[in-house]
Amino acid sequence: MPNRLAHAASPYLRSHADNPVDWWAWGPEPFAEAARRDVPVLVSIGYSTCHWCHVMARESFSDPGLAEFLNEHFVAIKVDREEHAEVDSTYLAAAAAFTENLGWPLNVFVTPTGRAFFAGTYWPPTPAHGHPAFRQILDAVLDAWRDRREEVERNGEAILEALSHRHAAEPVALDFTRIVSELEQFEDTVSGGFGGAPKFPVTPVLQFLLARASLGDAAARALAERTLDTMASSPLRDIDGGFFRYATRRDWSEPHYERMLYDNAQLLAVYALAGRHEVAAGIATFLLGTLRLPNGCFASAQDSESTVGGARVEGEYYLLNAAERGAEVAPALDEKVLTGWNGLAIGALASAGTLLERPDWIAAARVAADVLLAEHRRSALAAAGGPVVMQILLRASIDGVQST
Repeated sequence: MPNRLAHAASPYLRSHADNPVDWWAWGPEPFAEAARRDVPVLVSIGYSTCHWCHVMARESFSDPGLAEFLNEHFVAIKVDREEHAEVDSTYLAAAAAFTENLGWPLNVFVTPTGRAFFAGTYWPPTPAHGHPAFRQILDAVLDAWRDRREEVERNGEAILEALSHRHAAEPVALDFTRIVSELEQFEDTVSGGFGGAPKFPVTPVLQFLLARASLGDAAARALAERTLDTMASSPLRDIDGGFFRYATRRDWSEPHYERMLYDNAQLLAVYALAGRHEVAAGIATFLLGTLRLPNGCFASAQDSESTVGGARVEGEYYLLNAAERGAEVAPALDEKVLTGWNGLAIGALASAGTLLERPDWIAAARVAADVLLAEHRRSALAAAGGPVVMQILLRASIDGVQST
C-alpha cells in the first residue's frame, strides 16, 4: 500500500501516514480513483491539535480490521482543515444537513463527483451514549450506496442546490445599531460572553463592537469591555497569557485546551484596542515565547494533549502551576506556517505594538512578514495567454515543504 502522506506539508496528515487506512491527500486523483472503482469517498477533516481527531485516529483509523474494510469499499481522503480551509468550510456547510453538532473530526461521505450525501463528526469504535459505532456507519453508507443509489444522488443534488441558493442570496442593508441591540440580548448576564455552552471568544464580534465603539456607540463599548474582562479573568486564559480555543461550560470552565494562533492573534489586537494592556502583553508573550518558530514565523497551534507523569492526557499540563510545568514536556506545536494566520499575527503585533509603544513587537512582526515574503511568495504566469506575471502566496509550509 503506497504511503501518500509521509511527505505532506501538514503535520496532521503526517500523523496519519502510518495508519493502515489507504489515505489519499486532497486533490482530483482520489475522486478519479473512486469513479474508476465506483465506490463512495470518505473525506475526513481535522487538524493536528484536535483532541477528538487524535481519539478517532487511535480507536478507528489505526484498527487493521476497520482499515481493511475502508480500503476495500471506499476511497479515503485525509484533509487538514487549516491547510484547506475552503474544503473544510464547504463540507461543514453540507454537514449541517445531517448534524447540529458540527466540529472535528468532520467525516463526510461524498460521491465520486464530490457531492456530500451523509456526514458526522466523531464516531466511537463501539456504540456508546446513543452514538452508533463507526463500523455501523460504514455499513449503512455502503448499503445506501449499493441499494439506494438514486436516493444518494438525489441527496447530494439537493444539498448542492441548497448551498448554491444560500450563496446567491441578495445582499441586505445592515442596521448596526440594531445588531448591537440583538447582541445584547444574546449576552450571558451571569457568566459573560454570548449564549451557553460551549462558549467561544467570538473575536470577530468583539472587533465589530469595538469598531462601533470608535464611532461613539457606548452600548457597543460596554458590551465589548464586559466580555473581554470576563474572558481575561476566566479559565479560558492560561497562566502564561495565552487563550484556549473554547470552554466546554457556560461559566468558561473546562476549556478545550488547544491554543490556536488565529484566536490569540485576534485577541491581542482587540485587547490592545480596548486598553487592556496587561492582557495584551500576556498574549504577545505567549505568541513570541511559545508559538514563534526559529525562522521568526508562528506555529499554527499548541496541542491540547501532552505526557504528564508518564501518561498522555488532555489538559493535564495546563492544570499545573509554572514550577510544576518546568518538570514536564510542554504540549507539542503544530509547526505548520500558515500564511493567513501568520498575517493575523503580524497585523496584531504591529498594531498592538504601536498602541502600547512596544517596538520589539513591531520588530517581530517585521521579521515574520519578511520571511513570508521571501519563502511564501512565488511568481506565476497569468492563466490566459500572454506574459503577465502574477505574485501568489503559498498557503502553508513546514520544514521546507510547501503547499499551494
